[in-house]
Amino acid sequence: MGSFPSPSSQALTDEELHRRVASLIVVRASGHAGDRQRRYPRWELNNADLQRLLQSGVGGVILLGGTCVELQQRCLQLRDWAGRPLLLCADVEEGVGQRFEGASWLVPPMALSSLYASDPAQAETLAEHYGACTGRQARQCGLNWVLAPVVDVNNNPDNPVINVRAWGNDPTTVSKLTLAFQRGLSREGVLGCAKHFPGHGDTAVDSHLQLPVLLHDRERLERIELLPFRTSIAAGIDSVMTAHLEIPALDPTRPATLSKPVLSGLLRQELGFEGLIVTDALVMEAIRKHYSPGEAARLAFEAGADLILMPEDADAAIKAICSGLRSGRIPWQQLDASLGRRQKALQRINTAAPEQQRSEQATHQLLAQESPTERALSTELVELTCQTNGGRIQAAAAGKGINLIRVDGVLPCPQLHATAPALLLPERAGFSPLIIHPMAVSIWRDDQPSSPLALERLGDGPVLVQLFLRGNPFRGGRDKQEPWGDALAQLQRAGRLAGVVIYGSPYSWEALRARLEAGIPAAYSPGQMPDAQHSALSRLITQPEATGTGAGQGFTD
Repeated sequence: MGSFPSPSSQALTDEELHRRVASLIVVRASGHAGDRQRRYPRWELNNADLQRLLQSGVGGVILLGGTCVELQQRCLQLRDWAGRPLLLCADVEEGVGQRFEGASWLVPPMALSSLYASDPAQAETLAEHYGACTGRQARQCGLNWVLAPVVDVNNNPDNPVINVRAWGNDPTTVSKLTLAFQRGLSREGVLGCAKHFPGHGDTAVDSHLQLPVLLHDRERLERIELLPFRTSIAAGIDSVMTAHLEIPALDPTRPATLSKPVLSGLLRQELGFEGLIVTDALVMEAIRKHYSPGEAARLAFEAGADLILMPEDADAAIKAICSGLRSGRIPWQQLDASLGRRQKALQRINTAAPEQQRSEQATHQLLAQESPTERALSTELVELTCQTNGGRIQAAAAGKGINLIRVDGVLPCPQLHATAPALLLPERAGFSPLIIHPMAVSIWRDDQPSSPLALERLGDGPVLVQLFLRGNPFRGGRDKQEPWGDALAQLQRAGRLAGVVIYGSPYSWEALRARLEAGIPAAYSPGQMPDAQHSALSRLITQPEATGTGAGQGFTD
């Protein structure tokens, strides 16, 4: 099982100590096999460095990108390079298909909170199925650790980083639904992770960009933020991820990730958590701006973290922790305790030898993709959580309508590929796409706040507005600078607003729906994936009947 012998750690050679500390480091890699396929080369190690680190003892990898079949092969490759069991994880909070094509991409967790309000039993059942679907597909893809559920209570509508990733905006809903998710996940034999401790839900600052400060007192933290963590811990959650937050009521000097009072005091001693404590990614600016790679890793380990996730420099992180142990700043028993917790986690998931993994995954390769039952779950969640009001959108004269689509990222993006329903269904009803995103020509005026759209840049004709709006890391305050409420009012005054579809944030939906005149067709889906687009648009747009041999068919080669 790759365990270490138990003699006193103080007697270890430098090489032996290096390997033990390295086993507690989790680095980032692409799910694609080739270096040139990496989506985020700033954070995803190239293969040469990845292989070197694994062979020198690094014990975990977090993955992103590729298909689920590619991920299977990548996990086998990583295990082969390491020659021992690894912790292999991914941020698949919305199903494995959120990160790896071919698997189930489920609606965001917050979608189930509205169901819980009307039918708690149904919502809890669906949350358990949600967890089981995620766990089974993760395991079949080669992962053994799911970095979910998010147990933050998202009671701040302006939260740019948690938002729809949370299971609700009150502690009871979050506790009930995450507990159900955890049951489903555990049934599939993979590790879970409650995050982000002690609670990242009531922030308006993105910790990917800067350090948020949470000014609540201890009584408030107990009543809101800590309750879901207590529930998860009581139910046996395998790991807890830290939050890059400054909480003066708990520690006036250091953020939670680097705080001994928070990790060793509150989480370990007061809450009685015995599983793995893992940091959030140390490359995030909330930490990176204030601490060097080695210092951040050492302080996190000294504070009580067992696993160091995504240090900016893995070699520097290992060296700093080793130095802290040799100097006596970090007690040797702390290293032994962390190694023991990691070993227990590996035993719980019954990790097989690399050769057995290869045989097992080759046998079940196709099962890594979405099964009919999981497909039905994905569809059911989308249909149950889609909302509409107003009438139906009238078809425009061929090509005369404008399908104005706002997306978060630079194209191509996962939710808006060339055959996405958000493009094809309106086009068949006479609406030609006009996509706006950060690298497109601006449609905004700066000098007329109440009429912010430069309508002459849109062209003539009715306008269908589709907005992909949700809390997204790395965007800072850019979303707040887009005056969509005033833009919808401007289009209504001009008699040109054909309809509105919002994908993502329920907060955006409620705010923008209030700006619509009675009868304006509108739809909302918490999901942004193609399934969500099809569900929302098919309720608003009556598709014309196909005529001719090729009508309604997408381009193929």
